[in-house]
Amino acid sequence: METPYIRLQLFTVVLLLSAGHQQVTGTQITCDPVQLSWCLQSIVSYLHPTAECCQKLKAQEPCLCQETSDPTFSGYLLLPGAQPVCAACNVTYPYCH
Repeated sequence: METPYIRLQLFTVVLLLSAGHQQVTGTQITCDPVQLSWCLQSIVSYLHPTAECCQKLKAQEPCLCQETSDPTFSGYLLLPGAQPVCAACNVTYPYCH
């Protein structure tokens, strides 16, 4: 049985391994899924997000649809806790096609 703590450890390892996975969009926003790690504890534990989480999530908002199609990070954005974190941070949850 996978616990949120184990998920957090796995996600941290994946983030470290893929730290070079960055891209600049046409509007010069740096898409960096590693920044989403600031919100991981809130997402998996249903905790109120920190100010740092909200700041990072807001900066990554234009990239969230891209990240939902990334097999490395999409699992965390698709967890039930991601929607309340987005709402608490005033970030539009990505409903991507």
